Amino acid sequence: MPYYEYRPRPSHTSFGPPLSPGIKKLMIIMGAIFFLQLFIGNFLIAFFGLRPYFVWRRFFIWQPVTYMFLHGGLMHILFNLFALWMFGSDLEYRWGTKFFMKYFFITGIGAGLSSAIFTPNSIIPTIGVSGAVYGILLAFAITYPDRIIYLNFLFPIKAKYFALIFGLLEFYSSVSQRSDGIAHIAHLGGMVIGYIYLDYPNILKKIRRLKDRRRNNYWN
Repeated sequence: MPYYEYRPRPSHTSFGPPLSPGIKKLMIIMGAIFFLQLFIGNFLIAFFGLRPYFVWRRFFIWQPVTYMFLHGGLMHILFNLFALWMFGSDLEYRWGTKFFMKYFFITGIGAGLSSAIFTPNSIIPTIGVSGAVYGILLAFAITYPDRIIYLNFLFPIKAKYFALIFGLLEFYSSVSQRSDGIAHIAHLGGMVIGYIYLDYPNILKKIRRLKDRRRNNYWN
């Protein structure tokens, strides 16, 4: 479980960043839904968890959104909310709640769609906000590349290397199709969608330059 070395504002002295308003609301909603899962969890997961086969064949188009708010157990939701707070709060204070929430849903939905696209016939439900968390981790590493993160509370590593390592691990796991019950494609999709969204102006410039070079080579 990671945590990072928070550089507090002059008026802030506690561990970690102050809880931002958007993340606080997300935590309350996910906590309430998790409590509801204790009573009707099977129904919620079957109907609102992400099952690609039902998205494409039965048009359960809400599932790439709703799957984010469901979790598979206490440790699952605690770890995700912890990471959401530790990596997301600084971003929300920097970006503003409106942009942060937009980014949260874009990466979370993008992660779900990635899973649905690459495993279209799967009926195994994917649940959890991890895809969006991975997108937030990427944004954190881009915004605060040299911020120190302590892996397992012991090993210091810069945020940019931390995100790179986790991205490579998810890529390897996705390519090797490890069946460990973890949605590696969704995690990787959250990071990729997040990068494209944050850097799309530069990506468009590079695409235009590549087209111009090909056009010039063609006429020459």
